[in-house]
Amino acid sequence: MIKLLKIGPVSIITITLLLLNAIGCKVEQAADIPIVTTVTITNVTAVALTSGGVVTSDGGSKITGRGVCWSTSKNPTIFYMDSITSNGTGTGVFSSAIKGLKPATKYYIRAYASNSAGTGYGNELNSMYSVIPTVTTSLITVVSDSIIVSGGNITNDGGLTVTSRGVCWSNSKNPTLANSFISSGVGSGNFNVTIANLSPDALYYIRAYASNSLGTAYGNERFFTIGKLVVKDKDGNYYHILYIGSQVWLGENLKTTRFRDSTLIPMVDSNSSWNTQITPGYCWYDNDQVVKRNTYGGLYNWQAVTSGKLCPTGWHVPSDTEWTTLADNMGGESQAGNKLKESGTDHWRIPNSGANNETMFTALPGGYRTETGVFDNLGNYGNWWSTTSVNSTVANYRYMYYGNGTMTKSFVNQKYGLSVRCLKN
Repeated sequence: MIKLLKIGPVSIITITLLLLNAIGCKVEQAADIPIVTTVTITNVTAVALTSGGVVTSDGGSKITGRGVCWSTSKNPTIFYMDSITSNGTGTGVFSSAIKGLKPATKYYIRAYASNSAGTGYGNELNSMYSVIPTVTTSLITVVSDSIIVSGGNITNDGGLTVTSRGVCWSNSKNPTLANSFISSGVGSGNFNVTIANLSPDALYYIRAYASNSLGTAYGNERFFTIGKLVVKDKDGNYYHILYIGSQVWLGENLKTTRFRDSTLIPMVDSNSSWNTQITPGYCWYDNDQVVKRNTYGGLYNWQAVTSGKLCPTGWHVPSDTEWTTLADNMGGESQAGNKLKESGTDHWRIPNSGANNETMFTALPGGYRTETGVFDNLGNYGNWWSTTSVNSTVANYRYMYYGNGTMTKSFVNQKYGLSVRCLKN
């Protein structure tokens, strides 16, 4: 016989509340963050790789997002919004393709999975794909009729130690270490070398090189000539000779401080003096002789340009018509800039796209000095005087711009300071 236990009203209420509380706790039990493992890195190239993850537990709540995050710093998170992938939802295995990486850069990578409780991260992996170095060839300085100075700049070692660097040269294009070369130590950064005992009246091609354990990289190609194929001004500066169509040009901007009769050209450094100068004068951009002189040459005023004795003997500052002839030799003004400008962005501002310097004219963006003495637009514009005046205050000149491939005719106040290229008589 079963005996019923008598329970009073208060006890029934108490038991009911306990049962309801227990049921409520089970419904409101908090989820945990997911558990995820990072998958081994594969398909590594200089700019991409493949990884992924395995979500082994959803933590008791639906997986709302999963993928891989990466950074050049340890412990990457999903808050690097430009450095994550999104690979669906749910548990299980997923794969992530990571693109747009920088060569020879170490990246830290973790898989992630998110639910209502938060985001869980997998174990951290890292990857770096090594490549051959990146190197550019420096401008060439002709020291004498048998000696030149050049070098290079190693901007990226490829993720490995640069074990050899220097320059190589040849009478044929695209010189390599199989031709003549001279080394200049190890490591990244800038370096210079001196090449002596060169054959007179010869044309040479030169490239910087840099080697690591993966191989050797070569910089952009430049050229130089010596002996009778160079011209010297009264300061002792040497200039290459270029044959372009029917004309013969100097291969660099003028940088003399003397007229060809040896008299000094006044250097005008102050803004107020430049504005009031009514006799020949010159300056270096930003009054920086150390850095700007050898690369960009001088900026000369109208009085110096029209003196008739600024260029070396047998040479002159071109007229507007002679600049037009140069453009015509290039197929017209719309194409001339690309054929005359130095390629790349060592000196020109990005993009400078299309510049190929096929003439070896190596036009550089030397900027200008305004009539008030202010220096401006280095890296953006190259500007060259003609000797043709429009009126008593304005003259024609030519300019080239980093943003297109045109050599443009325009006019400018005669109080400006512009670069000069000399043309053979």
